[in-house]
Amino acid sequence: MSVVLHLDLDAFFCSVEELLDPTLKGTAFAVGGRADSRGVISTCSYEARKFGVRSAIPTAQALRLCPHLKLLPGRHGVYGDYSRKVMAILGDYSPVVQQMSVDEAYLDLTGDPRPGREIAATIKARIRADLDLPCSLGVASNKLVAKIATNSGKPDGLVIVPAGDEAAFLKPMPLDMLWGVGPKTRAHLTALGMKTIGDLAAWPTDDLVRRFGEHGRQMSAASQGRDDRPVVSEHEAKSISAETTFARDVSDAAVLHRTLLELTEQVGQGLRRDGLAARTVKIKVRWPPFETITRQVTLPGTVELDNEILAAGWALFEQVWKPGKRVRLIGIGVSGLTDPARQLSIFDAPDQGFTRRRKAADVIDRLRDKYGDAAIQRASLAGRRRRWVPPAKEGDSG
Repeated sequence: MSVVLHLDLDAFFCSVEELLDPTLKGTAFAVGGRADSRGVISTCSYEARKFGVRSAIPTAQALRLCPHLKLLPGRHGVYGDYSRKVMAILGDYSPVVQQMSVDEAYLDLTGDPRPGREIAATIKARIRADLDLPCSLGVASNKLVAKIATNSGKPDGLVIVPAGDEAAFLKPMPLDMLWGVGPKTRAHLTALGMKTIGDLAAWPTDDLVRRFGEHGRQMSAASQGRDDRPVVSEHEAKSISAETTFARDVSDAAVLHRTLLELTEQVGQGLRRDGLAARTVKIKVRWPPFETITRQVTLPGTVELDNEILAAGWALFEQVWKPGKRVRLIGIGVSGLTDPARQLSIFDAPDQGFTRRRKAADVIDRLRDKYGDAAIQRASLAGRRRRWVPPAKEGDSG
């Protein structure tokens, strides 16, 4: 029987900010973008959540809900450092760690003779002792139930679901605790008289398939606590991206190019920090009011430097943008992450140009990690406020 541990760092960005400034403890604050720049909340303190503030809502809305909310711009280089320390700790307890985002991971504990509860409690205590960070953990026979166990125990919880008890554990929970049940699907299920995951589990699978197609079959299996997805640690399971929403729609090519460059630097810095390269570059563009498109290209080799990523991303953008067309949001990302493949054989001439550019990029990355993102900028970006959007994850950053 498989044993899966799921870990989520509680209100991670805010927890780190409290370490750096203890006066924030017990106050309503959030990390996010400015209200006058169409910013959104990345993470908020539990005190702020009492007022209805949540991750991913517009900052302007958060300030209406909580007028005394303190807004912090975020120190993502610092958050990345803490994240790597947490993941290093997890690596001491399992050879298979699947990092889902900066603050979330699965561990495969199958075959470990120690009870899952004991391992989870040890990890929880060590993260608190070494880093003074709170976290919630869930242990179950599969990823789906382990994640729901984590969410049910937040904040600072530890929930164990013994093998065979999956359906009973899920039965009383609301429908939206289940992966794949969003607002629209929940409305349809509620209209049919279903209120809990147990109600969904008792509904005939054939009827769910008739109404929802293959998604109905998946919901039926999930509601009964079945999930056969393995825990994987390959880099291909990850991606790195950044995006920004303009305060006013932009149609100027120079501004769009500078913005894409700014975002590319964030993506490139994340790649190099993790010692990775990428095979696929993708862009995201939103036209007013809300039409959103994505495009991607898989390259013949790998990329890890900003200019390489930007060249591919701008080429994709030019394929979908006509001069003068207004843009509301623009983003760039990379996937197909792997180890850098720049090694040369003894018969190859050294790529001195690449070597110099990589060394320069490493120096810039170190300066930004130490002094902040704005510590050093290209001349074309001087004076521009850097923006960052955290990697997407399966649920709210709890």
